[in-house]
This record gives sequence, structure tokens and C-alpha cells, in this order.
Amino acid sequence: MIDFTERDGALHFQVRVVPRASRNEVVGEHDGALRVRIAAPPVEGAANRELIRTLARYFDVPVRAVEIRSGQTSKLKQVRVSGGSSAKLTNIMSAQ
Repeated sequence: MIDFTERDGALHFQVRVVPRASRNEVVGEHDGALRVRIAAPPVEGAANRELIRTLARYFDVPVRAVEIRSGQTSKLKQVRVSGGSSAKLTNIMSAQ
């Protein structure tokens, strides 16, 4: 189950990033975090930029609505998505 909170119209949750994947995709849940595969390597912020774009597409929000709050250099990141739907996270959990 993905641990998340909803505060001030935004979702707050953890993301586990798998860099250098074959494509960008939201995969599922791993240890309470949303697991996301990113094609970009973790060099000079490329993977973080791709993560933000991938999450914005997934939650159907503008890129500016997605923010990495902590863990910029880690595989485990704390993310904030303004205007994101908690139903998307619930769908990930029920699909597994």
C-alpha cells in the first residue's frame, strides 16, 4: 500500500525511482512508495526532470504542479503533486 497524505490540495508521497529503464512508466508499489521507471540516467538531474514529466502525465497535471521535496540525489524521493488525484494512487494499489 502506498503511504500518502493529502494536504492543501496536494498529494504527498514517496517515489522509488529505477533509472536507466527501457522506458518511462509508473510500475506499481514498492515498500510503501510509488515505483517509477525512468529511461534517463541519474546524471546532472536528467532522471529527476524525467520523473517530474512522467508524474505530471500520470496525474494529468502541469509539470509545474509536481515537485521533488527531498531526495534529489537518492532513488527514494519525497514528492508533492498539486491537484493530483488520490484515486490514481488507489488504482495502482488495486491493480497489483
